[in-house]
Amino acid sequence: MKFEKVSDGHYQLDVKGYVCPHPQIYTKKALAKLAVGDHLEVIFDNPSSGESISTMCDITGDEIVSQKQESGKFVWDIEKG
Repeated sequence: MKFEKVSDGHYQLDVKGYVCPHPQIYTKKALAKLAVGDHLEVIFDNPSSGESISTMCDITGDEIVSQKQESGKFVWDIEKG
């Protein structure tokens, strides 16, 4: 797991290699550190993690701005709500 600030208001969380529920838990913890309007790019490779992250965002009011799939990994941009 790697969490880092990329630029002002933009952060990246790499949870490749982790299986549920860890990607969702790490995503929740990372989002808790951000200010409203900040963006978190989440990189994961467990397809079922997408469902739990999406459900979590619906509940918390965070918005999934974009979803990409490339080379067996998923890259989602989440805006803190």
